[in-house]
Amino acid sequence: MGTVRSTGVCILLAVITFGIYTWVWWYKTHAEMKRHNGAGLGGGVALLLGIFLPFVVAYVTPSEVGGLYERRGQRKPVGGATGLWYFPGCFIVIGPLVWFIKTNGALNSYWRSLGAS
Repeated sequence: MGTVRSTGVCILLAVITFGIYTWVWWYKTHAEMKRHNGAGLGGGVALLLGIFLPFVVAYVTPSEVGGLYERRGQRKPVGGATGLWYFPGCFIVIGPLVWFIKTNGALNSYWRSLGAS
């Protein structure tokens, strides 16, 4: 099971660390998802993509989160198309923020549905 991460705290940490925390977030969330269902990028690959190709991992992450729901027969709250909020959404400045709120919120809801607090 994964960890529920406060969206506000994650955003604050990303700002305070000048974006470095986003790499930590990608690593941890992808490692947890891979450990949970055995599929996906895993933490190491997600970290490398986050550092060198962040626009790619921005599409893959919500796709994998949506896949968690889909495997349980539920409607996907986020998917690959959610990555559009990250890029080209970054040109409207708040796009990546909307992307993170949607993606982290869906992931938190999934972990809570499994009993995480």
